Amino acid sequence: MEELPVGTIVSTTVPPRLDRLPWSAWHRRVILALGITWTLDGLEATLISAAGPVLTQPDTLGLTEGQVGIANGCYLAGEVAGALVFGHLTDRYGRKRLFLVTIGLYLVATALTGASPNLLFFTVCRFFAGAGIGGEYAAINSAIDELVPARVRGHVDLVVNGSYWLGVAMGAALTVVLLNEALLPHAIGWRLIFGLGAILGVAILRVRRDVTESPRWLVMHGRLAEADALATHIEEVVRGPGTPAPEPPPVRVRVSGAVGFRYVAHMVLSRHRRRAALGLVLMVAQAFFYNAIFFSYGLVLHRFYGVPPDRIGLYMIPFAIGNFLGPALLGRLFDTVGRRVMISTTYVLSGVLLTLTGWAFVNGWLTATTQTLAWCAVFFVASSAASSAYLTVSELFPVEIRGIAIALFFSVAASVSIVAPVVFGAIIESGSRAALFAGTNVAAAMMVVAGLTAAVLAEDAEQKSLEHLAGDPATPHPVP
Repeated sequence: MEELPVGTIVSTTVPPRLDRLPWSAWHRRVILALGITWTLDGLEATLISAAGPVLTQPDTLGLTEGQVGIANGCYLAGEVAGALVFGHLTDRYGRKRLFLVTIGLYLVATALTGASPNLLFFTVCRFFAGAGIGGEYAAINSAIDELVPARVRGHVDLVVNGSYWLGVAMGAALTVVLLNEALLPHAIGWRLIFGLGAILGVAILRVRRDVTESPRWLVMHGRLAEADALATHIEEVVRGPGTPAPEPPPVRVRVSGAVGFRYVAHMVLSRHRRRAALGLVLMVAQAFFYNAIFFSYGLVLHRFYGVPPDRIGLYMIPFAIGNFLGPALLGRLFDTVGRRVMISTTYVLSGVLLTLTGWAFVNGWLTATTQTLAWCAVFFVASSAASSAYLTVSELFPVEIRGIAIALFFSVAASVSIVAPVVFGAIIESGSRAALFAGTNVAAAMMVVAGLTAAVLAEDAEQKSLEHLAGDPATPHPVP
């Protein structure tokens, strides 16, 4: 298969042809097949959060709350490792090749989690399940942005990332049944919930078989004929065979091929350092915010409100619905009102609302129900903010480093936030409301700072093509 030399600047109509396509059933199938990753991650996080109190019982694994926090930290560490490894591979070998590998790793590790005999085996399995999910983030965020028309990219990205919470709702519903001792002993129920997660992974393997490679990735690797043929095929599927469409003006693209560390470092630390600073602040803030609150959700309800383990899922379902509705309802505003206004507003408002909720908690004004309702309000806004962080990193860096850029920022954010579930697990174990309020204030302050940073550094990327955002290909680059 002929490839153009690295450094060649070519004119191609492939990107604008993808951007001008009407939204179609083909786009929905691609989003379903790829976006299910976030549903899986939400399912995983919910299972361990809701099952946390059960895992502390002597007839299960007999863990302490602190050890549950450590297991959560291992899952996040796995996401970091997986994102870095597979993020590099997806830029080098393509988006499509990584899909089955990452979901296969998740599937096997999750199934083995349910067979864990002790803490060590359990945490190792959690690490590799996280690695599979972390690898998914890089390849799939890249592919989605490269296949979705620019005019709806913001809304679609936020909804896809928000589908994490559909997984949360599924996991919560599963735990209500499988952690109900009237139906199943806890010693069996907690193992089955991970087995069902693996079954979902098998279903995803089937729906991904027909997902195409990214034509934009093919262009960046000098495979213009293949990219053009694939774009033509997509147009025929979307518009119908033989349906004519005017040829759009071509865009200029530099063939990069597989890039090395020097090239990535130049693009992130020099050419796009303002974007890098923005992406880092947004990703770190939202990751700490979510990992601090969500991974300790079940423990808070159990320790401070006396909610039994088999009832925690009932409180998670409305929380999850609120989180999904946020991106679904607010996402369109990121394409109309604009990125800068919406990103900064959702970040700052999330921090303020969490502080107000913490104040009510530390003063003992809340019940399990009102605590959940307050969290629903906080995370209705925060879910859009968190999703916009992934959107920002994905769309502001060029195709040739998009996968590794997502992986790098995700990994740094996850590495920093690994301490969140560990620290919050220990705080909850101490039973101190004041200490927990102080911890949530740290998370809230990080969100406010990130929002103010976005007000200054965020770009008006709404409805602009990825090639426009990448800049002039004639600008001198280092050797890839």
